[in-house]
Amino acid sequence: MSTTSPMTVEADASLVRTMHVIYALHAVGLAIGAFGAASVLGAFLFGWPSVIAVIISYVKRGDARGTWLESHFTWAIRTFWFALAWSALVLMVSLPLTLVLVGFGTMAIGFFALGVWAIYRIARGWLRLKDHQPMPS
Repeated sequence: MSTTSPMTVEADASLVRTMHVIYALHAVGLAIGAFGAASVLGAFLFGWPSVIAVIISYVKRGDARGTWLESHFTWAIRTFWFALAWSALVLMVSLPLTLVLVGFGTMAIGFFALGVWAIYRIARGWLRLKDHQPMPS
């Protein structure tokens, strides 16, 4: 009986480098929003770095299947799609409320919170990748 769980199996070094590139692309997308004219969330969701990162994640995730690194590909993909889904929800709730001006506040607060959440997710994933630790399920 093996004591090694599937998520602790060592991954190929090239896949670890690929995952570093994915986190770096997401971080560039977030930085463009933080230091540029775009919002953090908008740059993360619609900027070319994050879109490229998600595409690479989908292409390479199968190569990491069964290793601890698979959880990082899933984490990066889910971060992107959950941010998109939550931003759509914030928009759906806030747009009707703009008629009474409250929606502008809920939209700003919601998008700000999602931007902070995206920064947290990318930073947490990248730090765990550096330590060769899988992401929690």
